[in-house]
Amino acid sequence: MADSKTDRYVIGVDYGTLSGRAVVVRVHDGAELGSAVHEYPHAVLDSALPDGTPLPPDWALQVPADYVEVLQHAVPAAVEAAGVDPADVIGVGIDFTACTMVPVLADGTPLNELPEYAGRPHAYVKLWKHHAAQGQADRITDLAAERHEPWLGRYGGMISSEWQFAKGLQLLEEDRELYDRMDRFVEAADWIVERLGGAAVRNACTAGYKGLLQEGAYPSTEFLAALNPDFAEFADTKLAGPIADLGTAAGRLTAEAAGWTGLPEGIAVAVGNVDAHVTVPAADAVAPGTMVAVMGTSTCHVLNADRFAEVPGMCGAVDGGITAGYWGYEAGQSGVGDIFGWFVERFAPAALRDRARAEGRSIHDVLTELAAAEPVGASGLIALDWESGNRSVLVDHELSGVIVGLTLATRPEQVYRALIEATAFGTRKIVETYVASGIPVDEFVAAGGLVKNAFLMQIYSDVLRMPISVIGSDQGPALGAAIHAAVAAGAHPDVATAASAMGSRIRDAFRPDETRAALYDRLYAEYTALHDHFGRGGNDVMHRLAALKREAYASRGAVAPEAGIELPA
Repeated sequence: MADSKTDRYVIGVDYGTLSGRAVVVRVHDGAELGSAVHEYPHAVLDSALPDGTPLPPDWALQVPADYVEVLQHAVPAAVEAAGVDPADVIGVGIDFTACTMVPVLADGTPLNELPEYAGRPHAYVKLWKHHAAQGQADRITDLAAERHEPWLGRYGGMISSEWQFAKGLQLLEEDRELYDRMDRFVEAADWIVERLGGAAVRNACTAGYKGLLQEGAYPSTEFLAALNPDFAEFADTKLAGPIADLGTAAGRLTAEAAGWTGLPEGIAVAVGNVDAHVTVPAADAVAPGTMVAVMGTSTCHVLNADRFAEVPGMCGAVDGGITAGYWGYEAGQSGVGDIFGWFVERFAPAALRDRARAEGRSIHDVLTELAAAEPVGASGLIALDWESGNRSVLVDHELSGVIVGLTLATRPEQVYRALIEATAFGTRKIVETYVASGIPVDEFVAAGGLVKNAFLMQIYSDVLRMPISVIGSDQGPALGAAIHAAVAAGAHPDVATAASAMGSRIRDAFRPDETRAALYDRLYAEYTALHDHFGRGGNDVMHRLAALKREAYASRGAVAPEAGIELPA
């Protein structure tokens, strides 16, 4: 509750993969006073559109109206839960999954809201984990390497299918009519900020990490024309717009948005940000060498550094991309919590489900308890964490999962533990790649929903051979968005100062055990051998299987001429 009428507050809204959360935060000390969650009614569209139009493999779409509902429901509910006077709220900030792209008209209307396009897949939001543009991403990477484009090194030498240019090129080549009708291709973070504050600006974070913007410029028209002559003007037209610095005000809350949220018209609306990057100040972790891992359905690894270096497989290095005055680096794993959820949903036996139900616990809790009862290596299993592809350091979303060592005696909890360990090994691969490239990782800070699993966190500490600090907030991205709102509203002079006042972390909450760490070194060596064999050309079976899957899909489908994609007959 509010302490006095002199208190001022900001709202942070965190847009995740399945829901949006609003948090009310006190400006002077970062106290979180109330929160509320709104689930997206349409969740993730990965098999069909709302009208039943089927989707091919590797698609992941969303409905932009669901994002507005978060403002209409979660923000007023959070303010009510906090018990504060809305008149004392001075700013609002948002963060978003990235790269999540919205095709819109000049006035910001999403194409899917036009009745004639409701059944066209490319009219919808392409969620961050939309991986159907892998072919376009490969062409961008190959052409950039062939032409020795100077910006390629800042993305670890590879361009992801998750990013703006790959998704834009896919739209052009698969639905030209929609590409031409689209006036702007906008990050969802910027689209929702525009809905709040009325100003069409692009935030420097997503423009740099996901939009290939370096030194104030996108890839040249000559480069884009070499990909496809009709793509030459993509950056100059579809991505056009001012680039806004983080922590500044993108606009002022409009009357319409004030009506949605119940907040005062005219308060500051902060420039949008990415969920992982905005968590850094929430953990008061802006100092160089402090890696923040936001661990949820996927994991993003972000850190500041006082120098630039080319790190193989990184998702980007952007000057000021996280905090002004530092080079901000990003890497990540495409699937982490998603992998655990996949295993539980598809393979947890009835007996475990019955036990969890009888004990009033989740299946994850039961599997964790059983997995923790065995010593390291007792399962005889090793896995690769690629069920959703590999974001770093291989940047290849056609890679797939592997479990080695299965026998008729293997139990579900042993597989579950092997999958946890695989994600920890994937994180160690990322950390080692940074260190080998001259970017130190002096402290590892964990944030996100998986932090609540102490067994998982201890495995990560043992595998990394590092103490793990834990963010002091359960709502790191939302708190980080609120911190940026406080700076945009003028309550703090800059993000670093605001982070010191409003952010926090618990240092060394988990410490490595030498005996377990030594055993994990042996398992990690096996992981590395598999990682390099399947991921670095030793055996391209995963790519061949992915191609065969597409061929099988096409063999039983028909081309939908209005969408330019292949659909089941």
